[in-house]
This record gives sequence, structure tokens and C-alpha cells, in this order.
Amino acid sequence: MIDAAAVVVPARDEAATLPRCLDAIRRALAQLPAGITRTVVVVADRCTDATAALAHRHGARVTTNTRLTTIGAVRDLGCGTALRALPGYPASEVLLLNTDADTEVARAWAARHLARARRGWHASAGPALLSEPFPGSSDAAARYRGIVALDSPNVYGANLAVRADAYRAIGGFGPIATGEDHALWQRLGRAGFRRCHEPAAQVFTSARRQGRAPGGLASLLRELGAGG
Repeated sequence: MIDAAAVVVPARDEAATLPRCLDAIRRALAQLPAGITRTVVVVADRCTDATAALAHRHGARVTTNTRLTTIGAVRDLGCGTALRALPGYPASEVLLLNTDADTEVARAWAARHLARARRGWHASAGPALLSEPFPGSSDAAARYRGIVALDSPNVYGANLAVRADAYRAIGGFGPIATGEDHALWQRLGRAGFRRCHEPAAQVFTSARRQGRAPGGLASLLRELGAGG
């Protein structure tokens, strides 16, 4: 049984987008059943703007990173902070929900991931849809829609839930500079944990082409734009 849910949000100079992100998370967590303990952790990752202050004002727990240089390590810092904030819960009863600061989760997002966890899945991944028109040609937009089709098995750090005991068993994301979400997903599979895709757990993310993580969604958008 899952009795606690923690949302982890890495944020590097995201003062412009973080308030909408946290408002969406608050609405999604409000849809969880009564009795579920909820917490939100923002990792202020080497920020030079007001990201940390905004996160505090929106009621999130804030941990500050000044030395870690990979997105995998930053996500692990946030997950560790979240688990320390829930000391009374066994790891098997905690669901770690991951998203990004330039992303707005759907109202049903947390509830759909929680439902999967309560049915025995150790991890679930959902689609990342663009929150604005695709920044490229119609051909490139069609290729992007094919990549993120709701029934396709894609994995995004912006939309990934994992039970804390499974997360710990495989050593978390690890100090990976890019593709930390895929690496975690693959290690879960190799370790025998149950994984699924939940198309109804949707998030809507920025269509910007200059992202924070190499090899992430922004890189894909640049590649598709260049090709289309």
C-alpha cells in the first residue's frame, strides 16, 4: 500500500516557469485520496535567480545544490531529501514522482501514477506533451507526435514515478549527465521490478530548444527542427 507521495522537481534558474509548475503539482496532489501524506521538493540547482525563494513561497521544501554537476545526481539529491522528509514511512509505502520545472502536470497525474503503484507496479512512466505549438515545420511536428504518441513506451524524467524501495534497490538515478531517466528505467527492468506506461498520467512541457540537460527534450526539438 502506498501511503505517501513525494514530488521531486530539479530547477536551475527556473523562476519564470516554477510558479506554474508548483501550482499544477498542488492541484494534482489535491486529487489523491485522503490520508496520503504529500510533500514537494525543489532542488535549486546552481541557481542565480529567485528560484529557491519562489519555491519556498509556494510551500515546497527546498534543497540547494552548489557542487553536483549531473542531472542524475541532482534528481537523487531531491529524492533523498524527500525520503528524509517522510521518516515514518517504509520505502515500500512511498511513491517518488519526478517532473521538471518547465513542466505542468495534469490534474489527474499523481492519482494515475498512484493507482498504478497501488496495483503492484514498481514504476510507471507517462507522456510529455508540448504546452505550446511545435516550433518547427509540419513534417517535424508529425515526427514529434509519433515519438510521443500516448501509447508509445517513452520514458521522461519529467513524468516518471517509482516506488522508493525499488529506487533504492537499484541505486537511484546515479551520477549520469544525460539519459538518467532511461538508465533508471532499464536498471529497474534488469532487476526484475514491474514497470508500466500510464498514458493518462500526462504532463505538458516547454517547447524551448535550449534546455538544461544535454540530450533532453530540447535537444530532440532542435534535431527535429533542423531536419524538418
